Parts: sequence; structure tokens; C-alpha cells
Amino acid sequence: MSGDTWRGRRRVSEVWDFAALTEVRARRPAAVGEAWAARKRRELLGEDGQLLIVAADHPARGSLGVRDNKMAMASRPELLHRLMTALQRPGVDGVLATPDVLEDLLLLGALDGKLVIGSMNRGGLQGSVFELDDRFTSYCAADLASRGIDGGKMLTRIDLGDAGTVATLEASARAVTELAERGLMAMVEPFWSTRQDGRVTNLLDPDSVIKSIQIASGLGATSAYTWLKLPVVDDLPRVMEATTLPTLLLGGDPTGAPEDTYASWGKALKLPSVRGLVVGRALLFPPDGDVAAAVDHAAELVHGGAA
Repeated sequence: MSGDTWRGRRRVSEVWDFAALTEVRARRPAAVGEAWAARKRRELLGEDGQLLIVAADHPARGSLGVRDNKMAMASRPELLHRLMTALQRPGVDGVLATPDVLEDLLLLGALDGKLVIGSMNRGGLQGSVFELDDRFTSYCAADLASRGIDGGKMLTRIDLGDAGTVATLEASARAVTELAERGLMAMVEPFWSTRQDGRVTNLLDPDSVIKSIQIASGLGATSAYTWLKLPVVDDLPRVMEATTLPTLLLGGDPTGAPEDTYASWGKALKLPSVRGLVVGRALLFPPDGDVAAAVDHAAELVHGGAA
């Protein structure tokens, strides 16, 4: 393994030696905790008040597909390569992921000076009968604070016909409160959901999104540190009137032409409460395979004022 020396040990270097990650994990598991302690942090917002965060927490919920490739995110080296490419581009503020992915990136030296958001609840496995009872199987607020992680994200789907919803709401409310007590961002991702032909479907009409916003905004003992993560939907100006909370827009599983996606993001980013993007698959797996170009386009939209 090549790289710079760090506390007398070899560290995975900029050559992205992914095979070396297993060696470090096997021989030096304490290196993960040491790397969290040594990580250089940054302020939440820069001068323009906007954020571009790359998301990679889908695999831990069994959601590996992108477009028609059901196993697109199955290879960890491939995913890490795409993430490393994205994180090195100007204008990328940080990453959202589960502990396993974040720790790989940490050991690769990719998280210095970046915002790090830990994904908290991944228990609602895609396609399961318990999908909407989305247990907190990853970080809790105390875990995030002890590692110097900047915030936590929780998926909060609301289905009036599924009893698992109330457990998720209760757990999300507790997480919002506990994150706020530690001064950490609580990123809540709400959806108004239902089951259609046995599969969970998120309803993306404006009225359904507005209802999900109102419920998510009221979770926890304070909303002082709460941000929302919301889809881009029709009639977005009216939808965004439902909240004063700072909001990041998600990319979702890309289905249309990239040009149409970028255009919709550009319009949405002009709204006062929209403070940037949290995008995973649309940037990490663009149709032409050019991750750097896709990320650069998104960064220009978020930080350059392009429409």
C-alpha cells in the first residue's frame, strides 16, 4: 500500500487502492476511529448558502438499481471510484452515506473538508413486507456526534394504511430531537406513500408532498436544526410554500433525459427555501458514464447560478 504516513501507519492514498481497504480493516480496525478524530471539518454553509451533496446510502436498503440495471450499485470498488471522482470535483460540498461507505471514503482520505451526513434508518428493505417500518439500523445521534459527523438523515415514509408508519414517525421524531441537542443537522426525507400491487410507491403529486412536508416539519421537540430532503415535483413553488425549513432537493432514480433533469433542478433552485441538491444515482451513474461532467453540471446549477 502506498501513501502518506499517518501516526506511524500507512494510509490509503490518492491512487485509490481499494484492495488495501480490506487489509487496513483486517489488520488495523482502530484506524477508522483514528481517522474520524483526525478529519478536517468545515462550516455547514459557504458564502452562497447552497449545498451540493452526493448520496450513496441506497445499497444498505437493498436498493441497487439504476434505470434498467437492477445491480448497478453492486460493486463496491466501482461505487467508490465514482464517489471519489465526484468528491474531487469543485463545488461538491459533501456526501451522504451509511457507515460502511463513509468509512471506506474516510480511509481513502476523501472526507477532509467535506460535509458528512450519516444515513440513520435503513431497516425498511426495498420490497419487504416491513418496508415502511423503517428501523434505525445505522447511526444514532450519539454515534454521529462522537465521530464528528455533521448531521443525520432519516427516510420518513407515511402510509395511512400501514401500521409500520407510526414506529418510523416516532423514531424519526426522537432522532430530530437528539440531533438538535447536539447541534447537528437533522435531514428528514418524507414521502406520502402507499402500496400498489404489493410494492411501496411514493405519491409525488403536489398535495401529497405538501402533506408529507407538514408532518415531517412537526417531528421532534424543536425544528431548529431540521432540513428537508424533497423530490422535484409539479407546482413546486406552491409545494415549497408549505415550509420555512431549508430544503435540499433529491435526484431519485433517473428515468428521463439528463437535460430535462438539469432544467428542472435549475428552476427549482431559484425558490427561496431551496438550498441545494442531494443527488446520488443521477450523478454517479449518468447515461454517458461521465461522472465528472454530470457533477460539474450540477455544481454549476447549485453554486454558479445557472438555470
